[in-house]
Amino acid sequence: MAIEVGTKLEGKVTGITHFGAFVDLSGGVTGLVHISEIADNYVKDVNDHLKLNDIVTVKVINVDKDGKIGLSIKQAVDKPVESTRPPRAPRPDRPGRDGEFGGGYNRERGGRSFKPPASKTSFEDKVSRFLKDSEERISSLKKNTEGKRGGRGAKRM
Repeated sequence: MAIEVGTKLEGKVTGITHFGAFVDLSGGVTGLVHISEIADNYVKDVNDHLKLNDIVTVKVINVDKDGKIGLSIKQAVDKPVESTRPPRAPRPDRPGRDGEFGGGYNRERGGRSFKPPASKTSFEDKVSRFLKDSEERISSLKKNTEGKRGGRGAKRM
């Protein structure tokens, strides 16, 4: 039987270590369930969740070229589909971006407000403005760091 990624299999726990558990699949093939793949919650000790000779359902999550098989117990459990929550309604007791009550941040309270550009600027204008700002920042950085060159124990001549 070929072991393929994504298949769910039954296996028997044959060994427990501090980093996971070895599970014997059919035909003498053994795979490792890493400690992070045992349960959805934090697992401090594998022995708290698994015992030797336990029969577990595992899902194959990877198969290396050298024959190592990665298994997961928590991915083998079918979880119910979570329903998507509807978007939150604005809070009526807080002012929004436009100053009206209804939620969101505003500048007076330390938040950022989005203001669309007043006019359409071309791409070239945006790039030239960016280059100008960038050159100004680089020149000010060079001025401030010029006297700070050298490291610990550096000799100056």
